[in-house]
Amino acid sequence: MSRTPEEWRRNLPIPDVARPGFTALDIRDQDPAFDRKQPLRPPANAPNVLIVLVDDMGFGASSAFGGPCGMPTAERLAAQGLKYTRFHTTALCSPTRQALLTGRNHHSVGMGLVTEMATAAPGYNGIRPNSAATMAHILKYNGYGTAAFGKMHQTPPWETSLSGPFDRWPVGDGFEKFYGFLGGETNQWEPTLLDGTTPVLPPRRPEEGYHLSEDLVDQTISWIQAQRALSPDKPFFAYLSFGATHAPHHVAPEWREPYRGRFDDGWDAQRERTLAQQKQLGVVPTEAELAPWPEEVPHWDRLTDRQKQVGAALMENYAGFAAHTDHQVGRLVDALTDMGVLEDTLIFYMLGDNGASAEGGLDGTTNELFTLNGMVDTVDDIMAGLAALGGPESYPHYPVGWALAMDTPFQWTKQIASHYGGTRNGLIVQWLGGIPRRGEVRHQWHHVIDVLPTVLEITGLPEPYSVDGVAQRPVEGVSMLYSFADADAPERHTTQYFEMFGNRGIYHQGWTAVTRHRIPWETGAQGMRSFDEDVWELYDTSADWSQAHDLAREHPDRLARLKEQFLVEAAKYQVFPLDDRGFERANPEIAGRPDVLAGRTSMTLHAGMRHLQENTVPNVKNKSHTVTAEIEVPGGGADGVIVAQGGRFGGWSLYLHEGRPVYCYNYFGKQYVYVRAPEVLAPGPHTVRFEFAYDGGGMGKGGSGLLAVDGAKVAEARIEATVPFAFSADETLDVGTDSASPVSADYGSTGNSFTGAIRYVRIDIGDDDHSDLESAEHRHHRIMTRQ
Repeated sequence: MSRTPEEWRRNLPIPDVARPGFTALDIRDQDPAFDRKQPLRPPANAPNVLIVLVDDMGFGASSAFGGPCGMPTAERLAAQGLKYTRFHTTALCSPTRQALLTGRNHHSVGMGLVTEMATAAPGYNGIRPNSAATMAHILKYNGYGTAAFGKMHQTPPWETSLSGPFDRWPVGDGFEKFYGFLGGETNQWEPTLLDGTTPVLPPRRPEEGYHLSEDLVDQTISWIQAQRALSPDKPFFAYLSFGATHAPHHVAPEWREPYRGRFDDGWDAQRERTLAQQKQLGVVPTEAELAPWPEEVPHWDRLTDRQKQVGAALMENYAGFAAHTDHQVGRLVDALTDMGVLEDTLIFYMLGDNGASAEGGLDGTTNELFTLNGMVDTVDDIMAGLAALGGPESYPHYPVGWALAMDTPFQWTKQIASHYGGTRNGLIVQWLGGIPRRGEVRHQWHHVIDVLPTVLEITGLPEPYSVDGVAQRPVEGVSMLYSFADADAPERHTTQYFEMFGNRGIYHQGWTAVTRHRIPWETGAQGMRSFDEDVWELYDTSADWSQAHDLAREHPDRLARLKEQFLVEAAKYQVFPLDDRGFERANPEIAGRPDVLAGRTSMTLHAGMRHLQENTVPNVKNKSHTVTAEIEVPGGGADGVIVAQGGRFGGWSLYLHEGRPVYCYNYFGKQYVYVRAPEVLAPGPHTVRFEFAYDGGGMGKGGSGLLAVDGAKVAEARIEATVPFAFSADETLDVGTDSASPVSADYGSTGNSFTGAIRYVRIDIGDDDHSDLESAEHRHHRIMTRQ
């Protein structure tokens, strides 16, 4: 029995179809088209697919959903499409992205948390199984051109080095083109970028008008233009995943200026304004109330004048950042119009991959890396940095209070999967050639895993049985297509669990049972309660839109049934064992994930090696170590970077400045320690070595630094405090240059490459531990004499 075309597409790639052989001895007598292979294409009338994902934007942030951040492109798309008001994510970036592209729950595909905190547990191992092919795989194998631009954050950290493997890089996830970054965030002015698997530099510098969001849209437009020029009959799938509006909140002053003074009355007043606007737009019911304010966060009227000043400025900056991002989406939509393909393009504009971020701390920060390392910025330090706010010299994030306001009318924020503040995001869907309604609102309950089955139904493609020879797990989402034409259609996604950091919830037919276990600014396990001590709440969200009234006491039996249902769903989708650990999971040995550096105490690097992620090179934090460089100084002298790790907001660098060896330790851009040699290096070969003797006694402690040239000490200095967990979320270790932003103020972002020759750079980790009390002097002697 012959197979139908749909059956062919059940096994991907589509198997070759046997064709009649030759029918003549002489080619001149043969029909020239006797074995012509037709280009692979999807079913007729399958539209282009464009997914635009904004990072870290809460439900109540954008003007399209009643918020203060002007986003006219979102409003324009909604006016010609649909707004979904009960669309949900997982409460965190990597899990949402994995769920979006696979159509499966995040634990089902190993992404119970961000990749950098993967463990050995199946639901948390950071590895997308081959039995869960991505949307890009399916569309590519059915004749689509596929490309991804921007933030991915789904590659296991031990696979992010340039030695691969590349199976779970975007190019291994089904995208034929990738331009962007693999980590959780990047500097918008000076990003660390990849084109496919090759590190590349941004096309311009910040002072030349460069910004990552603009670059990503330029790249997206150029790729689509090439697709249309070369294969106009071939539809495309473009995934544009901005680094914005995740911290650092980087934007030029002209985008922030329209918001000056707009937030001076604070987050409580903003919540009231947003709720009123949401009711007017119809994205919440008229009876919706503001959810309770958490007691852990002060109200605006409890702040000092200086706290209010920095809080308002940081929010102005974020609003400008959001507006700038939406403007770039507008450029893309205009380009699609100019190419004549907007009518045939299915657009999902996702306003957030989780709720607004509370990771800036209670007062905010001008260097988010400081707070991500478990420390608290001071109002005085933030005030001192306001003049540079949003620019290349800043790395800002707003206070927790604004995150709560950006999640209006709901409770809580990003990371808190128990409540809608962490999981509800605005979604706009436009398809001019396929959605019969315009400018309407849809209130059906949906989840990010529903996007893939929606795309499959619209494109006429079946869910595959196998991909690349691997049997596929069933897709776990449901299509949203039924709701496109009917605002009153009964919802089809009626049950959904949530879990993140032990925060848990279950939705079932309008009711939610939830328990908040921890909050984002709790960075350690101190004071953490056991899971058995968690208090569950109950909400009837068909009547209580914002989870404002806990009905647990009124309906104990219903709560008990929903708690049992959570256990069933959690067991089904690999949620157990629950894991509420924070920074502990950053250590691969504790977490139990693969570690490319396990057992290695030394690594030798060579000139030209760069873009080495922090997880793939020796960890020099919280321990004694040496950095040894064998270099050659030419006859005219040498300058430039020998090796550097991190950037302007934290890191270290070994380099020659005006011919003299220098080691710089950059403590979050707040303190710079320079260990400088007094003499210029003469032409010829030299060994330059820096040794750090760690004090021990905990994380982030100080130590003594010694600089030696050709075996002789030339300088030393005390380093009082060190970075405990991460120098950067994206900046890398580079040999022979310092790419992206500079670690040291002695050199700039460009023109810092070493002008001599580098034979090698070796990093050796000492055999001491965090509690080592060996004297610095003795340790220096031992390191220097060990060969």
